[in-house]
Amino acid sequence: MNQQPFILAIESSCDDTSIAVLKGKRVLSNVVASQLIHEDFGGVVPELASRAHMQNILPVYLKALNVANVQANQLNAIAFTNGPGLMGALLVGVSFAKSLSIALNIPLIDVNHIHAHVLAHLIEEDNHQNPNFPFLCLTVSGGHTQIVKVNAADDFEIIGKTIDDAAGEAFDKIAKLLNLPYPGGPVLDKLAQMGDGSRFTFSDPRNGFLDFSFSGLKTSVLYFLQKEIQKNSNFIHENLNDICASVQKTIVNALINQLIKAANSTKIKAVAIAGGVSANSELRKQLNELNQKGFDVYVPSFQFCTDNAAMIGIVGYFKFLNRNFCNLNILPQAKF
Repeated sequence: MNQQPFILAIESSCDDTSIAVLKGKRVLSNVVASQLIHEDFGGVVPELASRAHMQNILPVYLKALNVANVQANQLNAIAFTNGPGLMGALLVGVSFAKSLSIALNIPLIDVNHIHAHVLAHLIEEDNHQNPNFPFLCLTVSGGHTQIVKVNAADDFEIIGKTIDDAAGEAFDKIAKLLNLPYPGGPVLDKLAQMGDGSRFTFSDPRNGFLDFSFSGLKTSVLYFLQKEIQKNSNFIHENLNDICASVQKTIVNALINQLIKAANSTKIKAVAIAGGVSANSELRKQLNELNQKGFDVYVPSFQFCTDNAAMIGIVGYFKFLNRNFCNLNILPQAKF
C-alpha cells in the first residue's frame, strides 16, 4: 500500500476511554473521556471503570471519526490495547474492536500498552523531533516503572524495572497518606513546586544496578509522618509543601540517576521519557538539565503522556506495515 493507512486505535486499559484516528504516523484525532466517579473512592474501582467504558466508548468513537473527518469505510485496520490493565476495562475495548473488525471487514492489531507508551515518541508532530534507534526510554506510570532499551519499533529490551510498586503508584499512595485528593500525584507535584525538596530525607528507591523499589519509600514516609504527628498533630498541614517537595525529589532523583547509569553503561546518549508520570514538573526539569550534560533528551507532548489511543495507533501503524495482525480468538491479558 503506497497510500498511508488509516488506523483506528482504542485504549481502555484503566479509567480513560480513548479512541484515535491516525493516517500513517500522524494523529488526526485523539479523543479521551476520563472517569470522574473514582474521585469519591480515592482510587480506580474496576467494576465502575468497566461500566463507564461501556457508556463512553460509542460516543468517543463517533467523535474521533468526526474530528478526524474520516468515514468508517476509509479505515484500514483496528488497533486496540490488549493489556496489561484491568481485565473488565480491557474487555470493553477488545470487544468493541472485534465488532468493528467484523462489521468493516478489516484486520485487528493487538497492542501492548507499555510498548505504546514508548513508541509515542515516534508520532509525527510539527516542530517535534523524534529519536533515532537505539534510544533509552524511562517508562514511568501508575502501574509500571521500567528503563527500556529500544532497538527498533518491534525490539524492546528491559534493562531496569521496579521490583514492587511503580513510581506513579508511590506518588499516589504517599499523596493519600497526606490526605490529598485523588488522583494524588498531580496534586503532590503542584504543592512540591512551592516547597523545599532538601528539607526531609526518605529512603532511596534505587535497588541493585538499574532496578527500583518504591514500597520501602512509602513505608519510610508513613513512619516519618507517624513519628512527627505524635510530636505535633498539625505537622502535615504546617509542612505540606516541603514534605511533597522532598518526596518528589527523592523519587525523581532515583529515576534520573538510574537513567544516567543506564545511558553510561549502554553508551546510548539518546534518552526519552514515557508514561503518565512524565508530566511531572520536577522530572521534566531534571531531564531538560541532561541536555547540558551531552544527552539528547526527548519528552513527549502532554497529550501523549497519559493513557491515550494515539500511542496505541502508532504501534498499530508499525505492526500494520509488517502485516502483523491477530485473529478474533485473541483474549485480553491483565498482566504480561
